[in-house]
Amino acid sequence: MVLKIITTSLHNIPQDTIISPCAIALGNFDGIHKGHQQVIQPIFDYPHLTPSLVTFIPHPQEFFTGTRKQLLTPIPEKCQILEDLGIQQLILLPFDRDLAHLTPEKFVNNILIEQIQAKFISVGEDFKFGYQRQGNAEYLQTLANKYNVKVSITQEQNLTINNQSMRISSSYIRDSLLTGKPELASQMLGREYQLIGQVIEGQKLGRKIGFPTANLRVYPEKFLPKIGVYLVQIFLENKHLWGVMNLGNKPTVDGKNISIEVHVFDFNNDLYNKKITVKLIKFLRNEQKFSSLNELKKQIQIDCEKAKFIISDLSRK
Repeated sequence: MVLKIITTSLHNIPQDTIISPCAIALGNFDGIHKGHQQVIQPIFDYPHLTPSLVTFIPHPQEFFTGTRKQLLTPIPEKCQILEDLGIQQLILLPFDRDLAHLTPEKFVNNILIEQIQAKFISVGEDFKFGYQRQGNAEYLQTLANKYNVKVSITQEQNLTINNQSMRISSSYIRDSLLTGKPELASQMLGREYQLIGQVIEGQKLGRKIGFPTANLRVYPEKFLPKIGVYLVQIFLENKHLWGVMNLGNKPTVDGKNISIEVHVFDFNNDLYNKKITVKLIKFLRNEQKFSSLNELKKQIQIDCEKAKFIISDLSRK
């Protein structure tokens, strides 16, 4: 079933647009990592209720800080993941001054019960809501119980790495990506971290030195990993391809803005205006400034050889 997206306002959630009654997972869900997936799972236990996810736009942190938050999963990307999980509707609550000042009691009564008509609610144990975050998961249980609505509270999820237990969270995923550890981020996400975007025309410098690249334009709010060179897997329509990606400022040619350039192995077709998905497999090296284009070319050759060795090693596992 195609995911239905409903953007609401505090005072006007059109009843005829919401498929109700529904079972909802409630929270921010940036990343939809393994911990989030555990919060979402209980809503599928009620086949007579529409499995729905209720979240906030913008992210509450963005509202309170006034700074645009870079997201692991911008809304279009989040929609695709939710649809794959079996969610039937995504209800977006605009996080504005009115919502921020709503008491926990009114949030439950006015929004969740009266307007969304939730009959089952699933949240994580660290969920906070209402004015000045006065409400928590346990208080949500108490409030919802007055309406005979059950609330499921999912405990935080841990991941064991090198015999050490670490909490799965969007913050740790960001830290992993910023320190060049996409494999760790993938373990927490349950899938590779990906960049989705449209191929746009670039300077065509890569073509001149024998390594044509696809310049990718991603969602402006997309969280970008550590600057450098990566082994990546590229998904284009029904093709699964391999390549290397450079994320950075292109210092050798005096680049000033961050760009995303992907060299696809054994692929010569035109990619302009195509939508592609690039999945991060491994960080290969930091971005460097070379003394000449010839030195840059030599390094790209080394990068490609290293990437292909890793691909060969992965195929044997």
